[in-house]
Amino acid sequence: MEGESFGLIVGISLGVVIGVLLAISAFFCFRYHRKTSQIVNSGGGGSSRRSATLPIRENGANSCNIMSDSTLGPDSPVRSSSNGRSGWLDGFSKKTSVISASGILEYSYRDLQKATCNFTSLIGQGAFGPVFKAQMSTGETVAVKVLATDSKQGEKEFQTEVMLLGRLHHRNLVNLVGYCAEKGQHMLIYVYMSKGSLASHLYSEKHEPLSWDLRVYIALDVARGLEYLHDGAVPPVIHRDIKSSNILLDQSMRARVADFGLSREEMVDKHAANIRGTFGYLDPEYISTRTFTKKSDVYGFGVLLFELIAARNPQQGLMEYVELAAMNAEEKVGWEEIVDSRLDGRFDLQEVNEVAAFAYKCISRAPRKRPNMRDVVQVLTRVIKVRHSRKRQKKSASPSPLPPTVESGGEQTGNRSVRSENHRRDNSMDSTLEDYC
Repeated sequence: MEGESFGLIVGISLGVVIGVLLAISAFFCFRYHRKTSQIVNSGGGGSSRRSATLPIRENGANSCNIMSDSTLGPDSPVRSSSNGRSGWLDGFSKKTSVISASGILEYSYRDLQKATCNFTSLIGQGAFGPVFKAQMSTGETVAVKVLATDSKQGEKEFQTEVMLLGRLHHRNLVNLVGYCAEKGQHMLIYVYMSKGSLASHLYSEKHEPLSWDLRVYIALDVARGLEYLHDGAVPPVIHRDIKSSNILLDQSMRARVADFGLSREEMVDKHAANIRGTFGYLDPEYISTRTFTKKSDVYGFGVLLFELIAARNPQQGLMEYVELAAMNAEEKVGWEEIVDSRLDGRFDLQEVNEVAAFAYKCISRAPRKRPNMRDVVQVLTRVIKVRHSRKRQKKSASPSPLPPTVESGGEQTGNRSVRSENHRRDNSMDSTLEDYC
């Protein structure tokens, strides 16, 4: 009897132990399968969520990211991108509304095709292909540069621009905000500049002549953009194709430097076998030595300054015109004879002579005698500060404001937008003048 009781106790104990072990095993198996199922279901979403928390990198002084919030919406057909990797399209098959650390978005070909009305909204022809205006479904307006498929230079530019341009952001640069690489097409998406190019405002009869004050503002904007490329970017960037058609204007007539195709390629191959750039703006030293430097950009900027003063095309005798004027001018006196005749005397003589004399230093045949872009910014800033100081003195000396002058109907209507833009830029400069110091 005692033997049977002992056997029963042992049997029950073994049963309990085995039951507990089975229960523990079942619990761990259940947790393992549950965890595996969660990982499979989450897929690439986890990595996407992690990448979405990465900050957008900013670089250099006065850097900014100007992409609108609409680019982050659920309708934006974008993929995350990463700088510094050769296989930047590898491993991404699912499109998500994610901004990578570079801040560059990838747009789908289908959406760009729809936004450009099947690529019929042509607004310009760049160095490597046409540029179209695109109205995205998110409400944003962008400019789409389609690289020529038969251009080896365009292919190389695309590879380098996507990797390098994402880190160049400045209020006086036309910033890259996205790209597309589908259906054998390579496209670069830029901020849309609603007022078009500086060249169109200087030479097109559709636009009223730019006022003298606005021309100096534009010159300062361009100088600040180039100063950033030379001294704020790492590594420094030499643009090498400064010209009025590469200067674009936004809604408030703020100028931004565009088209970095040449500069991106030349960063890789500094000594090109053939001459690159636009004749009329090319540094004579570069033409003779095939070596370009920051002072080559300074020369091109000097030509642009004279283009702003005279509204003459450098490819149609501008510099010959300048050299003749220089023979009669005495440093800061006598340059008024080359001023755009459409200004009809509406300019400050002292400013014209100071800006023209400084522009002549920029185009010195000896590069060492040219100023650097930081010097250019300082000089143009001083010109504008003196202008504003004179305006404040006049206001304080006047007991009451004079009534507005009534002009002829057509002239008053035609110049209203130009005066409005001048006023807007004046107010902007009053509030942010110290940024230009």
